[in-house]
Amino acid sequence: MLLVLRFLMQISSKEVFFLISLITVIFLIAPLFLIVYVNLYNRRKKKHDEETESLKRSFENELLKSQMEVQEQTLKTVAYDLHDNIGQLLGLTIITLSSINMNDPAKAMEKIAAAEDLAKRSVKEIRALSRLLDGEELISRGLIGAIAFELDWMEKSQLYKISYHSSLNKLPPKADKETIIFRLFQETLHNIIRHAKALEIIINLEFINDTLTLSIADDGIGFDFTEIKKRHKGLGLQNIQKRVAMIGGTVSFDTAPGTGTRITITIPY
Repeated sequence: MLLVLRFLMQISSKEVFFLISLITVIFLIAPLFLIVYVNLYNRRKKKHDEETESLKRSFENELLKSQMEVQEQTLKTVAYDLHDNIGQLLGLTIITLSSINMNDPAKAMEKIAAAEDLAKRSVKEIRALSRLLDGEELISRGLIGAIAFELDWMEKSQLYKISYHSSLNKLPPKADKETIIFRLFQETLHNIIRHAKALEIIINLEFINDTLTLSIADDGIGFDFTEIKKRHKGLGLQNIQKRVAMIGGTVSFDTAPGTGTRITITIPY
């Protein structure tokens, strides 16, 4: 205290007045700065909460859209299979039964056995279709099983040589991500069927260091990626990029006219 008094005695009255004024201003401004800081913090927090809620709603909408598209694609698969596969089996069954000659018991028994086999195959295919009708049931197989199941149906067309490589037996349960990834897989296959004019399709599925990598390649006509993005058709590629980004992943397109296409999707788990 004595030191403070000696210090004040050594300075002029003007300097004392300046120090008192400075201290008063500091004490007045400090609360104002605190109020401004708290106000800015609350605004930023509110904006962050609104952005988080908006992202959550967008993800939920995208997930619902993907689920509906999986079901729509499934119904198309069912329609094609009813027409091309089961319809053909039942047609052959009718032809076989109608050609039976009861005057030749030996051949009649052979044709009856063949018709019975065709009928059993038809029943088996119909049961598989009934399970396929439920898109959630398909996803409940897990991403690995759902992809394999989808490829089984595609191979029945005998239009493509399909190679599926995966060392995975199980993935960490991420149902939301799996639905969107599976829809991306369906969409890529659909694009190959519509545009690629391919004969061979190669699928690789890997899970390394908590990262899932799905690669889909074809030997089709390929395309100019930059040119396609400029056109309206580029919306399909943008949709793939948007969905991959929504689940925190990345996608790359390796293609050129006449060289086929490879799409690689990488998703952190």
